[in-house]
Amino acid sequence: MTAEFEPQHLRVVVVGAGFGGLAAAHALKTQGENFALLEREQEVGGVWRDNTYPGCACDIPSNLYSLSFAPNPHWTRAFSQQSEIRDYLRRVARDHGLIPHIRFGCRLLEAAWDDAAQRWRIETSTGPLTADMLIDASGPIAEPSTPQLKGLDGFTGEVFHSARWNHDLDLTGRTVVVVGTGASAIQFVPAIQPQVGRMTVVQRTAPWVTPRMDRATTRTERRLYTAAPWLQRLVRHRQYWMRELVTWKIMVSPQVRRIATRMALHHLRRQVADPALRKRLTPDWELGCKRILISNNWYPALSAPNVEVVSAGVHEVRADSVVTTDGREHPADVIIFGTGFHVSDPPIAEHLRGRDGRTLAECWNGNPHTYLGITVTNFPNLFRLGGAGSATGHNSHVFQEECQVAYAMDALRLMRARGITSIEVRATDQNTYIEQQTARLAGTVWSVGGCTSFYQGADGLASANWPDATWKYRRTTRRFDPTPYELRTAATAAPAAH
Repeated sequence: MTAEFEPQHLRVVVVGAGFGGLAAAHALKTQGENFALLEREQEVGGVWRDNTYPGCACDIPSNLYSLSFAPNPHWTRAFSQQSEIRDYLRRVARDHGLIPHIRFGCRLLEAAWDDAAQRWRIETSTGPLTADMLIDASGPIAEPSTPQLKGLDGFTGEVFHSARWNHDLDLTGRTVVVVGTGASAIQFVPAIQPQVGRMTVVQRTAPWVTPRMDRATTRTERRLYTAAPWLQRLVRHRQYWMRELVTWKIMVSPQVRRIATRMALHHLRRQVADPALRKRLTPDWELGCKRILISNNWYPALSAPNVEVVSAGVHEVRADSVVTTDGREHPADVIIFGTGFHVSDPPIAEHLRGRDGRTLAECWNGNPHTYLGITVTNFPNLFRLGGAGSATGHNSHVFQEECQVAYAMDALRLMRARGITSIEVRATDQNTYIEQQTARLAGTVWSVGGCTSFYQGADGLASANWPDATWKYRRTTRRFDPTPYELRTAATAAPAAH
């Protein structure tokens, strides 16, 4: 009779090797923790590995959209392209000794909290594990969202989502229908427009678009940043505070929003000569309610003679066409979805089971609710990075994730110092926090701007967002405050004293 197999036990398991996962892995390695980073693919990079569509690039300045412990003096553009960010993340993993801690090709199947054992029991595609703490760094835009359209299964052409681009397909001369006009479409549509034969862009709502202040960096700049890292840090700080002092005001100040709106409308008038097209491309909701997009070639691409913009939704798909809700039929041999991601309903939530056996998806029921965007009632020792409650419409998401990593690391130090086996935010404290955040969100453009966006849950509340300046988020998460948490120890299996 063989002994029962005992899964490997780790202090911490991190899920996802994108920006957040690598930041957590670096912090855990620095702290000397016993941990593993699970990555379902064979490379690090997260969304910057998976999104390879033509024109893919970042809309946050390169010096700011990078990890604070890994400055990169070699960025070749003010706003980096996908391949350069992917390569940067690969270097971070290699140069900071994180590769030995990463389990590639390891998919999380289920993680369930065992309250009696005070640990997570984790099933993966490569075998079981247990861990004291679980850090979910899978990210809010890990899984593409493809609409379930009537007749799509009967379409005889090629269909794919921009996040899973079909590079084997030659688009030259093709008749393409693009569904969606968000942050991905605004990049790939101009990139493929000169190549396709005919393109129909189906937009339910027009986005607000402002100029993209991009340029190539000079060799002198790169040499200076290499020789004087403090200079790049200074530029990074300047870019950060410009976004805090200016862009954030768009979210909360109607007066500032009106100024920004006039600038965006000027950009539209300058690039689109046709009054009818310009009218279709003018949003009917307030700037900032959805993500503000930046592009210098979106409007010229839509003005091209081989492109038509249709202001309607999709009614159905036929064998070789798409029928929009205005009754028109649009020929197609390729359909490309630029329809975003599962932000408020991340698929990983179906695979995380809390103290009472319910999944995170069941607890949320389409309305994500967290404490500080990091911890969740009923899920002890679970820390989420970059998820609901922490999104920002004006600054670097990487900055937010590093704040969350610092919070989790401080919690680990407290647990070790005081012999705490689990921490769980109390339901009353989480509910109070959510009420406070909802009241603060009520004054932002995300709530009053007249749009429907991925910031919102099923109840229409913009629960994905942090409703304040990001420097305040950093101040709030700099230290782990145990006050709103129930702390338990193995010896007593009862709340520990604060």
